[in-house]
Amino acid sequence: MNTQKTVAAFQRIYVKIMMAVVGRALVATSRSDDEVRKELSILPSGYTMQMLVPSGPGFMVKVEEQGHLTLVSDRTQKPDLSITFKHLSFAFLVFSFQESTARSFANDRMVLDGEVSHAIRLVRCLNKMEAIILPRFVARLAVKRYPRISLGEKVSKAARVYGLVAKHLVLGR
Repeated sequence: MNTQKTVAAFQRIYVKIMMAVVGRALVATSRSDDEVRKELSILPSGYTMQMLVPSGPGFMVKVEEQGHLTLVSDRTQKPDLSITFKHLSFAFLVFSFQESTARSFANDRMVLDGEVSHAIRLVRCLNKMEAIILPRFVARLAVKRYPRISLGEKVSKAARVYGLVAKHLVLGR
């Protein structure tokens, strides 16, 4: 196997794993962070958001009551908001924390189908999630502005998010 195919295969596996983790972590963060719930509570109940790579991995979430998210397993319906990476390598840049989601938008590496204001809300939620679950030195690479968050709050929320993600992965939801 040549080097390009090996790199592409590695990137596909990595992005697939990260999409699964990020989707579940976003759901868990909506259950443990008031700021994320507030961002999402403005969206109508039943509103669906998707992030994916064409012909590749992705996730879809649905807004429930009070700004909570749930994963959508049946992704055959058209989502209300879709963010599609133009290429697997662009998704790899974001999920390997080499480029922030906002920078990726600015570099025209994603296609948005839906309301821009709703996409901005989703990006803010992703940024808060990353600030909570990632070590500070990694999160600073992943987000445009690192939020003010105390160590105690970060540790307690990160533990809750990781616990919920693990539960979802083990139970297969």
